[in-house]
Amino acid sequence: MNEEIKTPQVRVIDVDGEQLGVLAIQTALNKAYDQDLDLVEVAATADPPVCRIMDYDKYRYEQSKKQKETKKKQTIIETKEIKFRPKTEEHDLNFKIKQIKKFLGQKNKVKITMRFRGREIVYAQSIGLAAMNKIADKLREDCVIQQEPVMEGRQLVMFVGPK
Repeated sequence: MNEEIKTPQVRVIDVDGEQLGVLAIQTALNKAYDQDLDLVEVAATADPPVCRIMDYDKYRYEQSKKQKETKKKQTIIETKEIKFRPKTEEHDLNFKIKQIKKFLGQKNKVKITMRFRGREIVYAQSIGLAAMNKIADKLREDCVIQQEPVMEGRQLVMFVGPK
C-alpha cells in the first residue's frame, strides 16, 4: 500500500474501475494523493503489478462488516453426549430420551454412549445392543441415525442428528 510498493512501474486502476495504464510508481502515488485516496496493490504476481486507487480504510471496514454478516448467518452444530449404563431403569431412560429430543430440537448432534464396567462387557452384544435399539426406535421420528451402535473399547456408541 502506498510507499510500501517497491516496483518501479505499476498498472493502475481508477476508483471507478477504469484502467489508467502502466505508470511510474511516483505518478500513480501522486494521482492517488490528489484524490485523497490510497494506492493499493491488488495483484502482486502480475507483470507489472496491478494497483488500485481506493479508500483503503473504507474497504477494510466493508470487509469486516461482510465477515460479521457471514458469521451471523452460519450455524454452529455442537455434539452433545448422553451416557447410559446397561442397567439404567426405564424412568431414567425415558428422561434421558427427553433430553436427547431437546438437544435435537436445538439442531445439535447427539452422541449416545453406553459404558460397560467390569463383567458387564459380556452383555454388550445382547443387552447393550437391545437397549441401544430400543432408544433408536423411540427417537426414529425425531432424528436421523448417523452411525449405528458400534463398540469402541468398553463403550457402545451411536450418533444421531436432527432431521
